[in-house]
Amino acid sequence: MRGTTPAIPAATVRAVNRLTARWAGATAIGPDGVPDGEGAGSTVLSAAGLWPLLGFLADGAAGPARAELEEALGMRAAEAAGAARGLLAALSAIRGSAAAVGLWARHDLELREEWRAGLPASALGRLGGEGPEADRRRLDAWAAEHTGGLIPAMPVAVHEGTELLLAVAQTLRTRWIRPFSAGLMAPETGPWAGRELAGLGRRTALLDRVGVAETAIGPLTVLRVLGNTGVDVHLLLGPEEAAGWAVIAAGVALLSGGRKAVPGDMLPLGAPGPGLRVAFRPSVHREPDLCVHTPAFSLSADHDLLSRAGLFGLTAAGRADPAPLPGVSDGPLAVEGARQAAVARFHARGFEAASVAASGAAGGAPSRSYRVRSVDVDLDRPFGFLAVHRTSRLVLSAGWVADPLPFEEDEVTGWDDDEDDEDDVGDVGDVGDGSR
Repeated sequence: MRGTTPAIPAATVRAVNRLTARWAGATAIGPDGVPDGEGAGSTVLSAAGLWPLLGFLADGAAGPARAELEEALGMRAAEAAGAARGLLAALSAIRGSAAAVGLWARHDLELREEWRAGLPASALGRLGGEGPEADRRRLDAWAAEHTGGLIPAMPVAVHEGTELLLAVAQTLRTRWIRPFSAGLMAPETGPWAGRELAGLGRRTALLDRVGVAETAIGPLTVLRVLGNTGVDVHLLLGPEEAAGWAVIAAGVALLSGGRKAVPGDMLPLGAPGPGLRVAFRPSVHREPDLCVHTPAFSLSADHDLLSRAGLFGLTAAGRADPAPLPGVSDGPLAVEGARQAAVARFHARGFEAASVAASGAAGGAPSRSYRVRSVDVDLDRPFGFLAVHRTSRLVLSAGWVADPLPFEEDEVTGWDDDEDDEDDVGDVGDVGDGSR
C-alpha cells in the first residue's frame, strides 16, 4: 500500500549507499567544488536511481562483465535482479517518491525470456519501427513523464544501430514539516563573499536537528531538515580544506550508525563545528533556540557513466568480444552508452529531485527574561547534501552545492500547486515536529 514505510533490506541499503560514497569519491570534488577540473562547481547524483539498472544488467551478464558488475553492485549477480525489483518497489512506496524501469528493444531482437521476466511486464517497448527521430521523441516523452518534467530528455541517444535501451527513472518530492522563510543572504567571508544569495532561514527549539560528528576528515556539521514524507535532507558542512567528495562520503558513513553526531543540546559553547556558534543568550522564551541560515539551490548534472566504467562495473560490459550479455539475448550485445541525468532543488517549502539512468546496447531584539542555549548554523560556503529515507537510511540523492541560487526580489519559494499541504508527521517517530 502506497504511503506505508517500505521494508528495504539492509543489504540493499548498504550496497546502494556504498555506491553513493564511491561515486562521490570518483567525482573528485575539491574544497572549491570543482570536479575533475571541469569548472562546474555543483553536482548531484543518485546511486539509488542507477543501482537497479546495474542489477538488471548483471542478471544478464557473464564472465568478466558479470564479475565487474557484482563488484560495483556489492552483491552477487544471482541476487541482483530480485534486489533491484525490490528497491524499485520500495522507492515507489515512499510517499512523494516514484520509480520506473523502461526497456526498449529493436523489433527483430529476441530477448531471453528468463531475463525479460525479471523486468515489469509493462516495461517493454520497441525501437526502429519509425526511425531514430521517432524513437528519440518516445524516449524523451518517457523520461519527462516519469520525472514530472524535471528530466525532459533521455540521457542516452539512440541511433539506427542501437539494439536495446534499458532505463530507470526516479523522482522524489517532499515538503518541509516546517517551511523556511525566504530572504537575502549575503556572506561576508569565504567563496560566496560579496554575492547576494537566495537565503532561507528558520528557528526551532529542537537543538537535536543539528549535530557534530568526528570523522576521518575532521569535524562534520550535519543539519537534518525533516520532510513530511519520511524523507529528510541532511546538509553537510566540513572543514574548509576538505574535498567535497570526502564530505559527502563522511555523511554517508554516519548513516551506518558506526559513529554518532553530538547533538546541539550537548555541544560545548563556542564554535564546536563548521558553521556553528553555540552560546547562552537572553530570550523571551524558555525554550532553547536553533537558528538556521542556508542558501536555496537548484542543481543539475549529466554523468557519462562509461567515463568511469570501472566504478560502475561496465568495462567488460562494453567489449563486444566475448559477448558480455548472453543472458539478455542471443545477439552479441555490448554496452555502447551509459549516462545519468540528475536534478535537485532545495527551496523554502521543500525538496525535489529526479534522475534518469540509461544504458544503451550497441529574527527583533528580545526582552531579557530567560537565558537559553542558542545554536546558530550558517551554511555560507560550499556544502554537501544527502536526501535520506528516514526509516531505512537509504540515500536517494546526493550532491555538492558550490553555486547556490542568486537572490531575486520575486524569488519563487517552492512549487505552486493545489496538492494537500498537510504536515504529515506520522513517520517522524521520536524526533518531534519542530513546532516552534
